[in-house]
Amino acid sequence: MNNLEAIYARLRENEEITRKFHVVESKILSILNFKDFLEGLLTSIRDTFSIPYVWITLIKNTEVQELMNNMDGSEMLKERTNIIDRDYFLNLIENELTPLLANNDLKPFYKLLPPNQKYFLKSIAIAPISLDGEIIGSLNQGDVSAERFDPQIDTSLLAQLAIKVSLCLSNVTAHEKLKYFAYHDSLTELLNRRVMEKVLKREFVRAQRYETVLSVVFMDIDRFKIINDSFGHDIGDHILKYTADILTKMTRDTDVVARFAGDEFVIILPETEAEKASFLMDRIQDSLKKNHYQKDPLKIEISISFGIASTTDKTINTPELLLKISDERLYEAKRQKKADVK
Repeated sequence: MNNLEAIYARLRENEEITRKFHVVESKILSILNFKDFLEGLLTSIRDTFSIPYVWITLIKNTEVQELMNNMDGSEMLKERTNIIDRDYFLNLIENELTPLLANNDLKPFYKLLPPNQKYFLKSIAIAPISLDGEIIGSLNQGDVSAERFDPQIDTSLLAQLAIKVSLCLSNVTAHEKLKYFAYHDSLTELLNRRVMEKVLKREFVRAQRYETVLSVVFMDIDRFKIINDSFGHDIGDHILKYTADILTKMTRDTDVVARFAGDEFVIILPETEAEKASFLMDRIQDSLKKNHYQKDPLKIEISISFGIASTTDKTINTPELLLKISDERLYEAKRQKKADVK
């Protein structure tokens, strides 16, 4: 093959690669669902370019990683995603958004690989991706051929794809956040009142159908107004989030914790009698008392009051009444506390 033929062959090869990049881009540009976006991206690159290994590496504690934690399970993403320490990753890519190709001494890149997966790599392509200007991870490709990602290869098209992926990721993230906060309280990230009421109706119907017990706890933070007035609303917000975290950690996956309003919370406890619900709340109360909220120089003891209602009370025949009675018992408990102080 003479030089002219070689140039034409190279041009045709570049045109084909460009066409394939456009195929990938067209498949991901319109997707706004986080799970579908990532699955579609990985699948499109693998199938379009016939690349055996395509995966995502995310920096720990970024917004995207948090979204993945809140996402419905995806076996593909579990197998093809890895979470990595920020400093190690940024040092590896030299804190640059420029794609990196390697086919020699790949050991430093092994930490990018998804855990419990066997990848037989001879070359690797790492395209850093960003969210709103911050590097949050990389889109990675690996091959059994050392020539596939030779460092001498031009990476401009891969850089363009990384930019498109980053832009799409920004759109998807914004959409997912809007969707998430339609169901969750923006401060504590617990379920909001509207969703809680729907869940309560569902669980009430289920308890009736299968003749199981359902208990509801209505609780609030003692002297919360005084805390707000004394230390300011920022500290009040921190205490609400701190309390929400304790509630989430100390309840089961099958329980539902929601922020009702202000400093009021509701806990829905399927298959739980009132006595066990009371035992749980006593443990939560003890935990809050032992583990004070601390933010130098402040150290604030948090205590709660609560009321419990259960479907073992046969006079309760609607989910609304179950919630109402637990609310009434909360205020009975608060009145009793005030009387005891006097």
